Amino acid sequence: MEERDRVRTLFACCHPSLDRDARVALTLQLACGLPIADIARVFLVPERDMASRLADAARVKNRLPDRMPSGAELPGRLDAVLDVIHLLYTTGHTATSGDALVHGDVVTLAIELAGALRDLMPDEVEVRGLLALLLVTDARRASRTDAEGRLVTLEDQDRSAWDRAAIDEGQRLVAGALRAGRPGRFTLQAAIATVHATAPSFAHTDWSQIVVLYDELLKVWPSPVVALNRAIALGMVDGPAIALAELDALDRDGSLAGYRYLPAARADLLRKLGRTAEAAVAYRAALALEGNGPEREFLLGRLAEVVART
Repeated sequence: MEERDRVRTLFACCHPSLDRDARVALTLQLACGLPIADIARVFLVPERDMASRLADAARVKNRLPDRMPSGAELPGRLDAVLDVIHLLYTTGHTATSGDALVHGDVVTLAIELAGALRDLMPDEVEVRGLLALLLVTDARRASRTDAEGRLVTLEDQDRSAWDRAAIDEGQRLVAGALRAGRPGRFTLQAAIATVHATAPSFAHTDWSQIVVLYDELLKVWPSPVVALNRAIALGMVDGPAIALAELDALDRDGSLAGYRYLPAARADLLRKLGRTAEAAVAYRAALALEGNGPEREFLLGRLAEVVART
């Protein structure tokens, strides 16, 4: 199936009679072929609950006319389609389980769908923002693991291996989207990714600008995951203790229960603060949550490091 036809299929699945999450989840299953387990993980819900939600959504959709939406109907379904492509990319960029960090075929499909969507709706600012985000983020793919498949952190990645053509294209798309005014969540995420991608080194990253962009992102998308990422960036500006206080508040809130990057991020901050015993507890909490092989191996290494220092 051509990517343009695939995109139209996404629009057909994202029927407005379903609520937003149901539309997105069902489209990920029916049109993208994602397993229920992966869909559950990106929605941060138990697999059994997601299976039930998908079954309910499928029953509703089966009672609806099975037809492609007209051009006039596309804008009303666009936000859900953007979510579908973004979440599809997310499951490929960092696998939710298994031995590999990246599922390259899933990443490639998501980028192709984003490109086809841009061709279909070239005047939609957030479509350009999404494509920019995927291009700039994926530009680092070759440097995210070493020759043995082990995770390499952003700080230690070889920036000469980054895909500069993809970064340049993403940067051009971001600049155009920002000039349009009132940037949405995908444009702002793309702007953050571009700050990272254009920094000459990790040490010379403009973390203050990244915090400002996260502040804007929280206004249009008040997500606890965004708050977590903002806290990490804030820690690079104001120190790990400030970031840890933000993450502890998120932990108490409970909205990220089961999200493995929260205890992993807390563990890293505690390690930087020299609170090694607490860091070890947090690393074990992160390891108790399912993840892919390279991430687990990395966390085990960090756990061994702080245990040795305790």
